[in-house]
Amino acid sequence: MAEVSRVQRAPDDLFLKIVAGEVPATIVHSDDLVVAFEDVNPQAPVHVLVVPRERYENVAELAAASPQALARLVEVAQRIADERCGGEHRLVFNTGTAVGQSVFHVHGHVLGGRDFTWPPG
Repeated sequence: MAEVSRVQRAPDDLFLKIVAGEVPATIVHSDDLVVAFEDVNPQAPVHVLVVPRERYENVAELAAASPQALARLVEVAQRIADERCGGEHRLVFNTGTAVGQSVFHVHGHVLGGRDFTWPPG
């Protein structure tokens, strides 16, 4: 049985539509592995989402299937933080609805530009 592509398994994936240019977004970085864009509901002065071009549901799945894409995602997140908030940032991956994941295409939230408290949430 042929493997079904990641795009075919998730035709309504909002982030795949952004990556494909079918849904408008403010793109801040794009390369062969990842795309970064401004969050439409920012939770901090800097709030950028970094997503792999291929769909993986969560960060553990991405790490297992494409460690190079995960490494690039983290590298791009750091570059964005360096440029926009002096390198100080929080990189967040939500896994599951109970912790706030609403789009099931792994994405790192680059958050910065303000003080954060601990614990989060």
